[in-house]
Amino acid sequence: MNKAEAKTRILKLREALHRHNHLYYVKADPEISDFEFDLLLQELSTLEKKHPEFSDENSPTRRVGSDITTGFKQVAHAIPMLSLGNTYSREELEEFAERIRKNTGDPVEYVCELKYDGVAISLTYENGSLQRAVTRGDGIVGDDVTENVRTIRSIPLKLQGNDYPGKFEIRGEVIMPLDGFRKMNLEREKNGEQIFANPRNATAGTLKMQNSSLVAKRPLDCYLYAVATEDEIFSTHMESIQACDKWGFKVPPYNRVFKSLDDVFGYVDHWEKNRKELPFEIDGVVLKINSFDLQKKLGFTAKTPRWAIAYKFKAQQASTKLINVAFQVGRTGAVTPVANLEPVQLAGTVVKRASLHNADQINLLDLRENDTVFVEKGGDIIPKIVGADKEKRTSSAPPVRFITHCPECGTKLVRLEGEVAHYCPNNYGCPPQIKERIIHFISRKAMNINAAEATIDLLFREGLIQTPADLYKLSYNDLIRLERFAEKSSHNLLKSIEDSREVPFPRVLYALGIRYVGETVAKKLAAHFGSIDAIGKASHEALVAVNEIGDRIAESVINFFREDANTEMVESLRGAGLKFSVENGNTRLSEALDGQSIVISGTFRDISRDQLKQMIEENGGKNVSSISNKTSFLVAGENMGPEKRRKAQSLNIPVIDINEFLRMINQ
Repeated sequence: MNKAEAKTRILKLREALHRHNHLYYVKADPEISDFEFDLLLQELSTLEKKHPEFSDENSPTRRVGSDITTGFKQVAHAIPMLSLGNTYSREELEEFAERIRKNTGDPVEYVCELKYDGVAISLTYENGSLQRAVTRGDGIVGDDVTENVRTIRSIPLKLQGNDYPGKFEIRGEVIMPLDGFRKMNLEREKNGEQIFANPRNATAGTLKMQNSSLVAKRPLDCYLYAVATEDEIFSTHMESIQACDKWGFKVPPYNRVFKSLDDVFGYVDHWEKNRKELPFEIDGVVLKINSFDLQKKLGFTAKTPRWAIAYKFKAQQASTKLINVAFQVGRTGAVTPVANLEPVQLAGTVVKRASLHNADQINLLDLRENDTVFVEKGGDIIPKIVGADKEKRTSSAPPVRFITHCPECGTKLVRLEGEVAHYCPNNYGCPPQIKERIIHFISRKAMNINAAEATIDLLFREGLIQTPADLYKLSYNDLIRLERFAEKSSHNLLKSIEDSREVPFPRVLYALGIRYVGETVAKKLAAHFGSIDAIGKASHEALVAVNEIGDRIAESVINFFREDANTEMVESLRGAGLKFSVENGNTRLSEALDGQSIVISGTFRDISRDQLKQMIEENGGKNVSSISNKTSFLVAGENMGPEKRRKAQSLNIPVIDINEFLRMINQ
């Protein structure tokens, strides 16, 4: 395939993938299977790597984000993003409608929309391509989060049709659907990470992450609901939203137009009663005047538009009796308080337990024993207590105290400086910590040993396992005598354990359960150091020199290898045949530069030439010192010699900057 043919194929693939992405993520009506989509995406990725001169920041391959760490620029909104006036009162909605009637004297159409509980965003498009994404900020200036927003698959990178304005802004709300939020929190809890309080906090935190490749793994979605342009291209708000739908935006299907306030109240009542049926959280309804002429006539106050108002729902809440507070111990030793409650109906489910998170939360709530408490149900895995009914409290009720010793093994708890959680330091003698570490070790993304949690509990109770290494000592005779183990199930477990010996080093490292070392960090450490021995001997300085490894992770890794029990376990696992080094010296992170010869010239502000050369090798490329017909491309820095640039141009060798290079390898 020559260069012209490659360009034609790349453009055709991009167009097709944009269309299929829209059908899948916006219309929920896919025409092809995930496998077929992935094949097309892989073909495009391969072609783009071979032909970096056809790079496009809005290519479908950019959805995976980048590992480049950058700060956020402050960007002024072309049209201010004003907040809406809020009310919890229906009387104030009536007053709003009456003011509109007096000011206009005309019949009024209202548009009712759901009020999404997420993060407001403004997107700028030029000639149908996404150029910039900016948070609301203070309404005048916001943060440029374009690279993170590009990873949200329901946001079009290229618009459909050809009747959109040459340049315009569209506003909307980035949200996190409840199902994705729950799954993410369960995974974080399993990995010993702090869970998010609600989907909105998770969304806000995700949009402000410095690494867009991590943002791409979060389940973000986006509804767009307002075109912001000084051009008068529509007569009504609803007309503009319908146009946005044709252009490829995910617009809310819940919007309705009404001519009477009674119909508006019917809409409000319906969603206040049925909001639990939605796949995301809302906290109210937005009421807007449909006519743009009337909006213009009504204008703005200093802070809010006069033609729109938000009616906010009261939180879904119930009161019930606090029976007691139980304390649970996780894999990392973190102790979590959970309130046991008298069962109460809330938002369509019976609530018996509620999260209290940590000691600070208990103190903040000023909980007393046998309190009547108020429980709210948001997007949490379990509901949360938001307060106590002090009028029903007896004066002699003692306060709820956070425990001082582990409820499982009796060890005195510790609280590390700068952290909110209390920990049981008895890592190797506390039963739930032992079992949870083994459960993490066998998990699918770690060693992928096919055993249920109940099986691990049984093996632990029978004294057959105390560490992950003990799994490799199990025999058929050990298993066959146990309850629920027959001949087939015994052979199946032993076969699964045997197969796990072939798991590659990065997953073995992740399986060890080092605090803060998740899948991505484990891959980075394995690729950089090559072996468990090198990681175990690495200094703090050597560890933080690895991309994405900060002080907290470095300290955790060092502390792990200081413990004799951990080094003994590693040696036992090594003896069992597990892989503790990158095979054949292969330290590749990806095949992004496979087969390409690359010349570096000039200096680079945030990266050394040696680091750059290492990155080329880690991603399959070959470092060469001089330009020839075989050179794939040249990475140009500051103070690059003019002779090299001239020679590259004379041979039609692509010249790219460091940012383009980093985008290539981080796809």
